[in-house]
Amino acid sequence: MAGNRILYGIGAALTALTLSVSPLAAQSLPGEGTTVRMGQPTWDTEWFQAQVYKKAMEALGYTVQGPTALDNPPFYQALGQGDMDFWASGWFPLHNTYLDEIKGKASTVGYVAKGGALQGYLIDKKTAEEHNIRTVDDFKKPEVAKLFDDNGDGKADLVACPPGWGCELTITHQMEAYGLGDTVEPIKAAYSASMADAISRYEQGKPIFFYTWTPNWTVGMLKPDEDVVWLEVSKPSLPEDQKEMESQTSIPDVKGCASNPCQMGWPANDIQVVANDEFLEKNPAARKLFEEMSIPLEDIFAQNAQMYQGADKPADLERQADEWIKANQQTFDGWIEAAKAAAQ
Repeated sequence: MAGNRILYGIGAALTALTLSVSPLAAQSLPGEGTTVRMGQPTWDTEWFQAQVYKKAMEALGYTVQGPTALDNPPFYQALGQGDMDFWASGWFPLHNTYLDEIKGKASTVGYVAKGGALQGYLIDKKTAEEHNIRTVDDFKKPEVAKLFDDNGDGKADLVACPPGWGCELTITHQMEAYGLGDTVEPIKAAYSASMADAISRYEQGKPIFFYTWTPNWTVGMLKPDEDVVWLEVSKPSLPEDQKEMESQTSIPDVKGCASNPCQMGWPANDIQVVANDEFLEKNPAARKLFEEMSIPLEDIFAQNAQMYQGADKPADLERQADEWIKANQQTFDGWIEAAKAAAQ
């Protein structure tokens, strides 16, 4: 009986000890109890990356609201006001103007993809070769512009960017700088729909002229040097807030460009997380996570191709993110452990 009392006493002590440490165990994840407001752009080629970042934040214990799709101006405004915490879709130098407006309230952190985001103008390879079109300046010629005129107004139809996108501001600047106002008409409708129309025209054997960026499904469907070619510019011309980047618009080894290096007129962009400064200060684990994370461009290309082929529903994006994490589990787990350590 005495032995039973001793065993009972030990058991009770162990139970009490277990109860005393269980609250600590429940709080072992640095994001536990914190809700994060996450954004993503209205252009869908960033949505896969957003899902991967969301799942990484959830692995740290954060509750993530969103990601909420916003155009650039409202997102950066909300970020500066403290109504949003972060997104993984800052394009720099393209978004310099937006970040300058909230300087001291938000910062870039880490690199989703460093220096790999190309931008520029392309046309179908067949028309380029038949009419010796190599530069944007060639579109000053009415006979060249007419080749790409789909609505009969005498101007080349350029698939451009909707209002509110950073690229829309740069394209508007360049159309004026290169003297193309009388011969080129930028299409500023929904980008995906406009590109779908362009691809349909291409499949009918018609000339096409469009702006795009990488990573993007467009260069998966219309492959540079096979289906399309990049156009060069005679000299770089960027908006005032990007002037210092003009020397970086000559890009080496661009597939589908007639020259090497290729004078694309746009600098290669870094894709970065942009986060509210107060949020970063209060969440060192999130800051460390953003510093550690990155996603290879070729993996983004592959997902974008799936999305264009119809796997673009929210459930598809979540599944694609889960599959990517599983295929890169060791790397993903390393990010989480580094972030946890930063919070200790």
